[in-house]
Order: sequence, then C-alpha cells, then structure tokens
Amino acid sequence: MLTAQTPVMVRKEIWTHLLAYTLLRTIMWQAVSSSENTVFQLSSQSTRQQFNLLLTLLATTGKRQQRQWRQLLLEQVAANLLTIRPERSEPRVLKRRPKPYPRMQEPRSVLKAKLRA
Repeated sequence: MLTAQTPVMVRKEIWTHLLAYTLLRTIMWQAVSSSENTVFQLSSQSTRQQFNLLLTLLATTGKRQQRQWRQLLLEQVAANLLTIRPERSEPRVLKRRPKPYPRMQEPRSVLKAKLRA
C-alpha cells in the first residue's frame, strides 16, 4: 500500500520500492553465482531479513570488514532455500478490513472534551 498523498511523492515511493526490489534481487543473483542453486530456489523474504540484520554492520564498518560481512550475507542467502510445497494453495481474500471506528477529524483535546461531556 502506498502512503503518499501527492503524485510526486507517490512516484518517489514507487521508485524507492523498485530500487529496494532491485537491490534484493541483485544480492540473490550474486549469492547463486557462487553456489549450485538457482535464483528461483532462494527466498526473497529471507534475503530481505538477512540484509536487514547486517545493514548496520555493512554501513558502519571498514572496507575489509564490509567484504567479510558481505560474503557472510551471500552465504546466508544461498543457504536459505525455499521448501517445495506442491499441495499449497492460498485463499484469495481481502486482508485489510475496514476498522469499526471513524477517522480522527478533530484534535485529540477536542475529542477528549466531548467524551467527558
């Protein structure tokens, strides 16, 4: 779901999501280049989780340590393979249900005063 409200920010949000998707797919392709698996056997969710775990370390360490963390990331991504689930089927339903409460249209202090009255 997009959260932006102006067309310019919606475009920026879409480009940001595409950039993140491309980054994760690049990591997955690099991980399979050093293993015997294919990119279709890797989990994109697991790749995202592994990247998020190492993101701070990759951003705050020196070049030599970054190479070691990056190699560890690629090894972890290559090790997390998808399991084959041939009988799996998911129902097609809407997950986001409307909330039973109205949206807040007034300041909280005004609503609290109305509630007390």
